[in-house]
This record gives sequence, C-alpha cells and structure tokens, in this order.
Amino acid sequence: MRMLRDELELRRKTEIHEIEERKNGQINTLMKNHEKAFSDIKNYYNDITLNNLALINSLKEQVEEMKKKEERMEKQMNEIQLENKRLKEPLEKAREEVAELQRQLANYEKDKASLASAKARLKVMDQEFKDLQWEHEVLEQRFEKMENERDELYRKFVKAIHEVQQKSNFKNLLLEKKLGALADTLEKKEAQLNEVLSASNLDPTALTVVTRKLEDVLDSKNSAIKDLQYELARVCKAHNDLLRTYESKLQTFGVPTEELGFKPLESTVGGQQLGQGSAGLVAAPT
Repeated sequence: MRMLRDELELRRKTEIHEIEERKNGQINTLMKNHEKAFSDIKNYYNDITLNNLALINSLKEQVEEMKKKEERMEKQMNEIQLENKRLKEPLEKAREEVAELQRQLANYEKDKASLASAKARLKVMDQEFKDLQWEHEVLEQRFEKMENERDELYRKFVKAIHEVQQKSNFKNLLLEKKLGALADTLEKKEAQLNEVLSASNLDPTALTVVTRKLEDVLDSKNSAIKDLQYELARVCKAHNDLLRTYESKLQTFGVPTEELGFKPLESTVGGQQLGQGSAGLVAAPT
C-alpha cells in the first residue's frame, strides 16, 4: 500500500512537475509573445506618433503657408476691389458705348437693308432710264421724221393752195366774165325784141303768143344765169373753206400764217360775203 502510495505520490509529483514545466514554458512563451506584441505596439505607436508629429509639422507649415496665402489673397482682393472701383466708371462708359454701338449696329442693319433696297431700286430705275433713253431716241427719230413729213406736207400744201387759188381765181374770173356776157346779151336781146315788137303791127293774140315764148326763153336764160351764179358761189365757198382748213392745219402744226410769204384772199360773189357753212351746203337758187 505504501509502495502504491509512494508510487502515486511520485507520479503526482512528476505530473505536477511536468505541469509546472509546461506552465513555465507557456508563461515564458506568453511573456515573449507579450514582449513582442508590446514591442510591436510600441513601435507602431512610435511610428504613428512620429508620423503624427511629421503631419502636425507639415500641417503647421501648410497652415502658415495658407495664412501667408490668405494674406496675399486678401491683399490681392483689396487691390482688385480698388481696381474694380477704379474701373467701375470706365466700365459704365464702356457699357454705354456698347449699348450705343448695339443701337448703331441695329441702325446699320436697317441702313444696310435700306441701301440694298435703294440699290435694287436704283438698278430698276437705271434700267427704266435706259429704256426711256431708248424710247426718247426712238421718239426723237420719229419726231424728226414727222417734222420732215410735216415740212414736206407743208410744201405740198402751200403748192396746192397756190394752184387751187390760181385755178379758182381763174375759174371765178371766167364765170364772172361769162355771167357778164350773158347779162349783156340778155339786155341786148330784150332791147332788140322790144324794138321788133314796137315796129311790128301784130294782133294782140299773136303778140301774146310771142310774149309767152319770149318769157319762156327769158326764164330759161335766167335759170341758166342762176345756175352759173350758184356754181360760182359754190366754187368761191369751197375756196374759202379750203383756206380756213389750211389756216386751221397751220395752227395745229404751230406754223404762223405770217411765215407763208403771202396772205390768202377769200373769194366773194358780187362783193357779198359768203356764209360759214360747208361748200356743199350752198343753197340752190330758187
């Protein structure tokens, strides 16, 4: 029993010794691990501290730099404000000039459009002017041609008037002479007849027959004389109508009658003035 107890005691002590050795080993391991971890943590925090110190120093420098920059910016801002105050009046003037220039630009656009329209109208008017010039030249040529034709007609008309006047005067003279000769012949015949009737001793019946025949002859002769007077009046009237038509045409063409070189004479019958109607409207003798 004792031996068993001793053996168990020995085993117990051995196991206790082994447990203590393991415990000491674990403690040593834990201590080493703790030391290592502490060293790592210490190094880590040392690095963090150093980094933080470096960052703090850097931030301090940046703060100093920012303060200096802020001072410079504030100084520049003050300078800019002063510059703005100095440039405010020129800026207002520049704005007014810009507004004026914009107004002028709008007016310029209007003027430009007006100028384009005026150029277009000028082009049209220039073409119209050229057309009018051409028409004017054509009209001048036509006018010159009409003037030549008028002068030619005027010469022909004057020549015809001379010829008609000469012919009508000659015809009037012949008719007047013929009429005078017939009147003289009639007077002579009447005188001779009266002498014959006075010398003859005809009875009243025969005298009545002879007288009636004589009156018939006289009526025939008087009718012929009236026809000749009517023809003379018609010719004189046609001559006068031709003269009036001629003078009217001269006035239409603007030619004074004084430029003819002679004065047209109106014809009369027995010193009597003829009527103003057409030559074809001269009344026949009754």
